[in-house]
Amino acid sequence: MKILVVLPRFPYPLEKGDKLRAYYLIKELSKNNQVFLFCVSHTKVLPEYVEKLRPYCLSIKVVHSPRLVNYKNVVRNYLHTKSLQIGYWDSLRARRSYKKFEQEVCPDVLYSQMVRTMPLVSRSLTPKVMDFQDALSMNMERRMEQSKGLWHYILHFEFKMLRSTEYNSFKIFDALTIISETDSEAIPHRKNGDIIIVPNGVDFDFFQPIEREKRYDIVFCGNMRYEPNVHAARYLAQKVMPIVWESCPEATLLLSGAYPKNNVSNLANSRVTVSGYVDDIRESYASARIFAAPMLTGSGLQNKLLEAMAMRLPCVTTTIANDALQAEAGRDVLVGDSPQEFAGHLVDLLRDGEKREQLARNGNTFVHNSYSWETAGKKLEKVLDDVVKRGVSKVASETSFNDR
Repeated sequence: MKILVVLPRFPYPLEKGDKLRAYYLIKELSKNNQVFLFCVSHTKVLPEYVEKLRPYCLSIKVVHSPRLVNYKNVVRNYLHTKSLQIGYWDSLRARRSYKKFEQEVCPDVLYSQMVRTMPLVSRSLTPKVMDFQDALSMNMERRMEQSKGLWHYILHFEFKMLRSTEYNSFKIFDALTIISETDSEAIPHRKNGDIIIVPNGVDFDFFQPIEREKRYDIVFCGNMRYEPNVHAARYLAQKVMPIVWESCPEATLLLSGAYPKNNVSNLANSRVTVSGYVDDIRESYASARIFAAPMLTGSGLQNKLLEAMAMRLPCVTTTIANDALQAEAGRDVLVGDSPQEFAGHLVDLLRDGEKREQLARNGNTFVHNSYSWETAGKKLEKVLDDVVKRGVSKVASETSFNDR
C-alpha cells in the first residue's frame, strides 16, 4: 500500500506521546508498505530530526506554520464556534501544501493523527483513517474540572467543541482508531464501539533494566509543559510527599522531563529534584527505586508507565491512568486515588524491598505480554488494508469544514 501519514507535528524528538506513537507506527508500517509523511510544525524541524524518519518514509513534507497565523485562527474558530486547538493547527498554507502533496503521492489510503488534522484531509476523496489517539474531549473535561475562572470557561468551550468534532468524525472517515477502550467509550457517538483499539507499545530493546546507583527513592517522568503532567508533579510534591515524609523523612523525589514550567521548577528543594530535559530518560528511571504516576487529568495510555515497567520499576498510579493501562491492581501495579492512599503505597514499597521487587517483576511481565509495537503496527496495517479493499471514501459534502 501507499500510505500517506498526516500529523499535526513532526514525530521527532520523542518527548511527547503523540510523537512517540506516530514514530513507531510509521516504523512498523514501513516494513511492508510505502509510507509518505506530511506534517505541520510550529517550530523549526532540524535536519537531524528529519533523518531519523528517512529510513521509513519515501518522501517527507513539513509545512512551517507561523504561530501568529495560528493564534489568529484560534480567535477565528472561537468566533465561529469551532475547536480552538483545531484552529491552532490549521492554516490556508497548510491546506494548500497538503492538497498538492497528496496529488503528487496518489496514496491508496490516508492515515491522519488526531482531530487536529481534520481540516487538512476531510475533503479528500481518498479512503481515510483517523487515529483519535485518545479522547481529547475527555482530557479537556478533566482539566476543566480542575480549573477556575476564565481558564475554566475556555476549557469548557473547548470541551464542547471537541465533543462535536469527535462526533462528526464518524461521517468523514472510513475507519477510526484509538489507543484504549476507556478512551473509545468516552467518544460521544452511539457507534463508538466500532472504533478499533490500536494500543501503544514499548521499544523493549531500548527500555530494559539497567543497573544504576539509586540516587532517588521516587521518580516521575514526563513532558513538564503538558498540563496533566504539571498537575501530577505538583500533586505528588505538595500533597503526597508530605505524607510520605511523615514516615520516611529522608525520602527523595525526582521530577524529570523537558520544559518544566515555573510552577514545577519551583517545587525543587533539598528533597525534591527537578531535572529538566535529560539526554537519556532511561537514566532518570534507573536512578530511582519506585516510579509514581499520580495522573488526575489527561486521557489515553501513559507511555511513562509502560517504559517504567519495561525497565522493571515498581509502579504506583491512579485509577484514571490504570483504566487505560488495564494492569491488575495489587499485582502488576498499585493504585491510589487520594493523597493518603497513594502515599501509603509509596511508604509500603520504600520499607519493603521484597514487595518492590515482586511488583517490579509482575509489571515487567505484564508489559511484555500486553504491549508490542509490532503487534500494534500489524493491527493498524490490517485496518488500512481493509479500508483500501472496501474502496470506501466519503464525499466532500459530508464534511463539516468549509474552505477558508
